[in-house]
Amino acid sequence: MYKSLQRILAVSAALFTLAPAAPALAEAPMVKTQVPGYYRTMVGQFEVTALYDGAIELDTKLLKNADPEDLNRMLARMFVGNPKMQTAVNAYLINTGGNLILVDAGAAKLFGPTLGFVVDNLKAAGYDPAQVDTIILTHMHPDHIGGLGDPAAPPAFPNANVYVSVLDNDFWLSQQAAAAAKPEMQNFFKMARDIAAPYQARGKWRTFADGTEIAAGVRAVKAYGHTPGHSAISIESSGHKLLIWGDIVHSHAVQFALPGVSIDFDFDQNQAIATRRSLMYSLAASKTMVAGMHLPFPGIGHVRADGKGVYAWVPIEYSPLPKPGQ
Repeated sequence: MYKSLQRILAVSAALFTLAPAAPALAEAPMVKTQVPGYYRTMVGQFEVTALYDGAIELDTKLLKNADPEDLNRMLARMFVGNPKMQTAVNAYLINTGGNLILVDAGAAKLFGPTLGFVVDNLKAAGYDPAQVDTIILTHMHPDHIGGLGDPAAPPAFPNANVYVSVLDNDFWLSQQAAAAAKPEMQNFFKMARDIAAPYQARGKWRTFADGTEIAAGVRAVKAYGHTPGHSAISIESSGHKLLIWGDIVHSHAVQFALPGVSIDFDFDQNQAIATRRSLMYSLAASKTMVAGMHLPFPGIGHVRADGKGVYAWVPIEYSPLPKPGQ
Protein backbone atom coordinates (compact mmCIF):
# COMPACT_ATOMS: atom_id res chain seq x y z
CA MET A 1 0.00 0.00 0.00
CA TYR A 2 2.88 2.29 0.84
CA LYS A 3 4.39 1.70 -2.64
CA SER A 4 1.01 2.41 -4.30
CA LEU A 5 0.79 5.75 -2.48
CA GLN A 6 4.30 6.61 -3.64
CA ARG A 7 3.35 5.84 -7.27
CA ILE A 8 0.22 8.07 -7.01
CA LEU A 9 2.22 10.96 -5.61
CA ALA A 10 4.89 10.60 -8.29
CA VAL A 11 2.28 10.63 -11.09
CA SER A 12 0.57 13.67 -9.57
CA ALA A 13 3.87 15.53 -9.36
CA ALA A 14 4.64 14.74 -13.01
CA LEU A 15 1.22 15.96 -14.14
CA PHE A 16 1.64 19.18 -12.13
CA THR A 17 4.95 19.94 -13.83
CA LEU A 18 3.32 19.51 -17.25
CA ALA A 19 0.37 21.84 -16.46
CA PRO A 20 0.65 25.37 -17.91
CA ALA A 21 1.67 27.98 -15.41
CA ALA A 22 -1.16 30.27 -14.20
CA PRO A 23 -0.76 33.80 -15.54
CA ALA A 24 0.54 36.29 -13.01
CA LEU A 25 -2.07 38.79 -11.82
CA ALA A 26 -1.14 42.28 -13.00
CA GLU A 27 -1.23 45.07 -10.43
CA ALA A 28 -4.00 47.56 -11.31
CA PRO A 29 -2.82 51.17 -11.11
CA MET A 30 -4.83 53.43 -8.83
CA VAL A 31 -7.17 55.73 -10.75
CA LYS A 32 -7.23 58.51 -8.13
CA THR A 33 -10.19 60.37 -9.61
CA GLN A 34 -13.70 60.79 -8.22
CA VAL A 35 -16.96 60.27 -10.08
CA PRO A 36 -18.53 63.39 -11.62
CA GLY A 37 -20.25 65.50 -8.98
CA TYR A 38 -23.92 65.37 -9.86
CA TYR A 39 -26.95 63.66 -8.39
CA ARG A 40 -30.50 63.61 -9.78
CA THR A 41 -33.84 63.36 -8.07
CA MET A 42 -37.43 64.11 -9.05
CA VAL A 43 -39.70 66.65 -7.38
CA GLY A 44 -43.06 65.84 -8.88
CA GLN A 45 -42.61 66.38 -12.62
CA PHE A 46 -39.45 68.46 -12.17
CA GLU A 47 -35.97 66.97 -12.54
CA VAL A 48 -33.57 68.40 -9.97
CA THR A 49 -29.84 67.83 -10.40
CA ALA A 50 -27.47 68.62 -7.55
CA LEU A 51 -24.14 69.95 -8.87
CA TYR A 52 -20.98 69.79 -6.79
CA ASP A 53 -18.80 72.86 -7.05
CA GLY A 54 -16.21 71.44 -4.66
CA ALA A 55 -15.29 71.75 -1.00
CA ILE A 56 -13.34 74.16 1.15
CA GLU A 57 -12.04 73.99 4.70
CA LEU A 58 -13.42 76.56 7.13
CA ASP A 59 -11.91 77.37 10.49
CA THR A 60 -14.21 76.46 13.36
CA LYS A 61 -13.34 79.83 14.92
CA LEU A 62 -15.76 81.33 12.38
CA LEU A 63 -18.66 79.77 14.34
CA LYS A 64 -20.14 82.19 16.87
CA ASN A 65 -22.19 81.76 20.08
CA ALA A 66 -20.86 78.26 20.66
CA ASP A 67 -19.47 77.02 23.95
CA PRO A 68 -16.04 75.50 23.10
CA GLU A 69 -16.88 72.26 24.89
CA ASP A 70 -20.20 71.90 23.04
CA LEU A 71 -18.52 72.78 19.76
CA ASN A 72 -15.81 70.15 20.19
CA ARG A 73 -18.38 67.54 21.20
CA MET A 74 -20.60 68.23 18.19
CA LEU A 75 -17.71 68.10 15.73
CA ALA A 76 -16.27 64.90 17.23
CA ARG A 77 -19.72 63.26 17.28
CA MET A 78 -19.99 63.71 13.51
CA PHE A 79 -16.31 62.92 12.82
CA VAL A 80 -15.71 66.44 11.49
CA GLY A 81 -12.23 67.95 11.60
CA ASN A 82 -11.28 70.60 14.13
CA PRO A 83 -10.07 73.35 13.80
CA LYS A 84 -10.63 72.89 10.03
CA MET A 85 -14.00 71.55 8.94
CA GLN A 86 -14.81 70.62 5.35
CA THR A 87 -17.73 72.51 3.87
CA ALA A 88 -19.25 71.64 0.51
CA VAL A 89 -20.39 74.17 -2.08
CA ASN A 90 -23.42 72.98 -4.06
CA ALA A 91 -25.67 74.34 -6.78
CA TYR A 92 -28.95 72.96 -8.13
CA LEU A 93 -30.26 72.62 -11.67
CA ILE A 94 -34.04 72.44 -12.11
CA ASN A 95 -35.55 71.20 -15.36
CA THR A 96 -39.25 72.08 -15.26
CA GLY A 97 -39.86 70.95 -18.82
CA GLY A 98 -40.33 74.59 -19.79
CA ASN A 99 -37.27 76.14 -18.18
CA LEU A 100 -33.77 75.04 -17.24
CA ILE A 101 -33.02 76.90 -14.02
CA LEU A 102 -29.72 77.02 -12.15
CA VAL A 103 -29.89 78.02 -8.48
CA ASP A 104 -26.51 79.55 -7.62
CA ALA A 105 -23.40 79.14 -9.75
CA GLY A 106 -20.61 78.19 -7.36
CA ALA A 107 -17.33 79.96 -6.69
CA ALA A 108 -15.26 79.42 -9.84
CA LYS A 109 -11.63 79.72 -8.66
CA LEU A 110 -12.15 82.74 -6.40
CA PHE A 111 -11.26 80.65 -3.33
CA GLY A 112 -8.67 78.29 -4.75
CA PRO A 113 -8.43 75.09 -6.81
CA THR A 114 -10.76 72.92 -4.70
CA LEU A 115 -13.83 74.83 -5.95
CA GLY A 116 -15.15 75.84 -9.35
CA PHE A 117 -16.59 72.65 -10.86
CA VAL A 118 -20.25 73.56 -11.39
CA VAL A 119 -19.92 73.96 -15.17
CA ASP A 120 -17.87 70.74 -15.53
CA ASN A 121 -20.43 68.76 -13.53
CA LEU A 122 -23.34 70.37 -15.36
CA LYS A 123 -21.83 69.10 -18.61
CA ALA A 124 -21.17 65.67 -17.09
CA ALA A 125 -24.85 65.59 -16.10
CA GLY A 126 -25.82 65.89 -19.77
CA TYR A 127 -26.51 69.61 -20.12
CA ASP A 128 -24.81 72.55 -21.83
CA PRO A 129 -24.42 75.93 -20.08
CA ALA A 130 -26.04 77.55 -23.14
CA GLN A 131 -29.25 75.61 -22.37
CA VAL A 132 -29.66 77.35 -19.00
CA ASP A 133 -32.24 80.10 -19.47
CA THR A 134 -32.66 81.21 -15.85
CA ILE A 135 -30.24 81.61 -12.94
CA ILE A 136 -31.56 82.39 -9.46
CA LEU A 137 -29.10 83.56 -6.82
CA THR A 138 -29.88 82.84 -3.20
CA HIS A 139 -27.53 85.73 -2.38
CA MET A 140 -24.49 87.50 -3.76
CA HIS A 141 -21.56 86.08 -1.81
CA PRO A 142 -18.65 85.16 -4.12
CA ASP A 143 -18.99 81.40 -3.60
CA HIS A 144 -22.47 81.64 -5.13
CA ILE A 145 -21.88 84.06 -8.00
CA GLY A 146 -18.27 83.40 -9.05
CA GLY A 147 -19.34 80.67 -11.47
CA LEU A 148 -21.35 83.16 -13.53
CA GLY A 149 -18.12 83.83 -15.37
CA ASP A 150 -14.87 85.75 -15.54
CA PRO A 151 -15.69 89.45 -15.97
CA ALA A 152 -13.03 89.65 -18.69
CA ALA A 153 -14.65 86.84 -20.70
CA PRO A 154 -18.11 86.19 -22.17
CA PRO A 155 -20.71 85.04 -19.60
CA ALA A 156 -20.51 81.37 -18.65
CA PHE A 157 -24.27 81.11 -19.25
CA PRO A 158 -24.81 83.24 -22.36
CA ASN A 159 -28.57 82.72 -22.68
CA ALA A 160 -29.57 83.02 -19.03
CA ASN A 161 -31.37 85.81 -17.25
CA VAL A 162 -29.93 86.21 -13.75
CA TYR A 163 -32.34 86.89 -10.87
CA VAL A 164 -31.33 88.21 -7.45
CA SER A 165 -33.23 89.69 -4.52
CA VAL A 166 -33.64 93.43 -4.90
CA LEU A 167 -32.25 93.86 -1.36
CA ASP A 168 -29.07 91.93 -2.10
CA ASN A 169 -28.74 93.68 -5.45
CA ASP A 170 -29.04 97.14 -3.90
CA PHE A 171 -26.55 96.28 -1.16
CA TRP A 172 -23.77 94.44 -2.97
CA LEU A 173 -23.79 96.65 -6.07
CA SER A 174 -23.82 99.88 -4.04
CA GLN A 175 -20.66 101.99 -4.03
CA GLN A 176 -21.92 103.64 -0.83
CA ALA A 177 -22.39 100.32 0.98
CA ALA A 178 -18.94 99.24 -0.19
CA ALA A 179 -17.35 102.42 1.13
CA ALA A 180 -18.97 101.90 4.53
CA ALA A 181 -18.00 98.22 4.79
CA LYS A 182 -15.08 96.78 6.75
CA PRO A 183 -11.79 96.74 4.81
CA GLU A 184 -11.77 92.93 4.65
CA MET A 185 -15.17 93.03 2.92
CA GLN A 186 -14.27 95.59 0.26
CA ASN A 187 -13.22 92.98 -2.27
CA PHE A 188 -16.54 91.13 -1.92
CA PHE A 189 -18.33 94.24 -3.19
CA LYS A 190 -15.91 94.64 -6.08
CA MET A 191 -16.28 91.00 -7.11
CA ALA A 192 -20.08 91.35 -7.06
CA ARG A 193 -19.98 94.44 -9.28
CA ASP A 194 -17.47 92.89 -11.70
CA ILE A 195 -19.36 89.59 -12.02
CA ALA A 196 -22.75 91.29 -12.51
CA ALA A 197 -21.47 93.76 -15.12
CA PRO A 198 -21.45 91.48 -18.23
CA TYR A 199 -25.02 90.35 -17.55
CA GLN A 200 -26.13 93.91 -16.86
CA ALA A 201 -24.58 95.06 -20.13
CA ARG A 202 -26.62 92.45 -22.01
CA GLY A 203 -29.86 93.30 -20.22
CA LYS A 204 -29.79 89.89 -18.51
CA TRP A 205 -29.64 91.04 -14.85
CA ARG A 206 -33.02 91.06 -13.06
CA THR A 207 -34.26 91.54 -9.48
CA PHE A 208 -37.10 89.96 -7.56
CA ALA A 209 -39.10 90.77 -4.43
CA ASP A 210 -40.16 88.35 -1.69
CA GLY A 211 -42.66 85.78 -2.89
CA THR A 212 -42.02 86.36 -6.58
CA GLU A 213 -42.79 83.35 -8.79
CA ILE A 214 -39.76 83.42 -11.06
CA ALA A 215 -40.95 80.48 -13.15
CA ALA A 216 -43.96 78.19 -12.93
CA GLY A 217 -43.58 76.28 -9.64
CA VAL A 218 -40.41 78.14 -8.63
CA ARG A 219 -40.82 80.89 -6.03
CA ALA A 220 -38.51 83.10 -3.94
CA VAL A 221 -38.92 82.85 -0.15
CA LYS A 222 -37.61 85.42 2.34
CA ALA A 223 -34.75 83.98 4.44
CA TYR A 224 -32.94 87.13 5.58
CA GLY A 225 -29.98 87.36 7.91
CA HIS A 226 -27.05 85.77 6.15
CA THR A 227 -27.17 88.72 3.73
CA PRO A 228 -29.70 91.58 3.52
CA GLY A 229 -31.75 89.79 0.85
CA HIS A 230 -30.78 86.15 1.38
CA SER A 231 -33.52 84.03 -0.18
CA ALA A 232 -34.60 80.42 -0.25
CA ILE A 233 -36.10 78.99 -3.43
CA SER A 234 -39.27 76.93 -3.19
CA ILE A 235 -39.85 74.24 -5.83
CA GLU A 236 -43.32 72.68 -6.13
CA SER A 237 -44.68 70.23 -8.68
CA SER A 238 -47.58 67.78 -8.57
CA GLY A 239 -47.95 68.13 -4.81
CA HIS A 240 -44.24 67.55 -4.12
CA LYS A 241 -42.00 70.22 -2.60
CA LEU A 242 -38.33 71.05 -2.20
CA LEU A 243 -36.91 74.11 -0.45
CA ILE A 244 -33.43 75.13 -1.59
CA TRP A 245 -32.48 77.12 1.49
CA GLY A 246 -29.12 78.57 0.46
CA ASP A 247 -26.80 79.27 3.39
CA ILE A 248 -29.06 78.55 6.36
CA VAL A 249 -26.43 76.05 7.56
CA HIS A 250 -22.65 76.08 7.07
CA SER A 251 -21.76 73.36 9.60
CA HIS A 252 -24.16 70.42 9.59
CA ALA A 253 -22.31 68.90 12.54
CA VAL A 254 -23.07 71.89 14.76
CA GLN A 255 -25.94 74.05 13.55
CA PHE A 256 -28.71 71.45 13.45
CA ALA A 257 -28.18 70.45 17.07
CA LEU A 258 -27.31 74.02 18.03
CA PRO A 259 -29.24 76.33 15.68
CA GLY A 260 -28.30 79.31 17.87
CA VAL A 261 -24.73 79.04 16.54
CA SER A 262 -24.09 81.55 13.76
CA ILE A 263 -21.12 82.09 11.47
CA ASP A 264 -18.91 85.10 10.98
CA PHE A 265 -20.18 85.56 7.41
CA ASP A 266 -23.73 86.33 8.60
CA PHE A 267 -24.61 89.95 7.86
CA ASP A 268 -27.10 90.08 10.76
CA GLN A 269 -26.23 87.38 13.30
CA ASN A 270 -29.48 87.61 15.28
CA GLN A 271 -31.69 87.59 12.22
CA ALA A 272 -29.77 84.66 10.70
CA ILE A 273 -30.32 82.66 13.90
CA ALA A 274 -34.02 83.54 14.01
CA THR A 275 -34.45 82.54 10.35
CA ARG A 276 -32.64 79.22 10.88
CA ARG A 277 -34.76 78.34 13.92
CA SER A 278 -37.99 79.27 12.16
CA LEU A 279 -37.19 77.32 9.00
CA MET A 280 -35.99 74.23 10.86
CA TYR A 281 -39.13 74.20 12.98
CA SER A 282 -41.47 74.49 10.00
CA LEU A 283 -39.56 72.10 7.75
CA ALA A 284 -39.35 69.42 10.44
CA ALA A 285 -43.09 69.76 11.07
CA SER A 286 -44.06 69.68 7.38
CA LYS A 287 -41.44 67.05 6.44
CA THR A 288 -40.60 69.14 3.37
CA MET A 289 -37.48 68.05 1.50
CA VAL A 290 -34.55 70.47 1.79
CA ALA A 291 -31.45 71.26 -0.26
CA GLY A 292 -28.55 73.36 1.01
CA MET A 293 -25.50 74.90 -0.56
CA HIS A 294 -23.19 73.95 2.33
CA LEU A 295 -24.61 70.59 3.31
CA PRO A 296 -22.64 67.42 2.47
CA PHE A 297 -23.15 66.68 -1.24
CA PRO A 298 -25.70 66.23 -2.69
CA GLY A 299 -27.05 68.33 0.14
CA ILE A 300 -30.61 67.00 -0.16
CA GLY A 301 -32.58 65.52 2.71
CA HIS A 302 -34.89 66.30 5.61
CA VAL A 303 -34.78 68.15 8.91
CA ARG A 304 -35.79 65.99 11.87
CA ALA A 305 -36.82 67.39 15.24
CA ASP A 306 -34.79 65.78 18.03
CA GLY A 307 -36.27 67.72 20.92
CA LYS A 308 -37.34 71.26 21.66
CA GLY A 309 -35.25 73.51 19.44
CA VAL A 310 -32.86 70.66 18.57
CA TYR A 311 -32.70 69.16 15.09
CA ALA A 312 -30.83 66.59 13.00
CA TRP A 313 -29.97 66.32 9.32
CA VAL A 314 -31.28 63.21 7.52
CA PRO A 315 -29.74 62.91 4.04
CA ILE A 316 -31.63 61.20 1.25
CA GLU A 317 -30.58 57.70 0.24
CA TYR A 318 -29.14 57.07 -3.19
CA SER A 319 -31.96 56.01 -5.47
CA PRO A 320 -32.31 55.39 -9.22
CA LEU A 321 -34.81 57.48 -11.13
CA PRO A 322 -37.89 55.81 -12.63
CA LYS A 323 -37.47 54.76 -16.23
CA PRO A 324 -39.39 56.78 -18.85
CA GLY A 325 -43.00 55.73 -18.90
CA GLN A 326 -43.00 54.37 -15.36
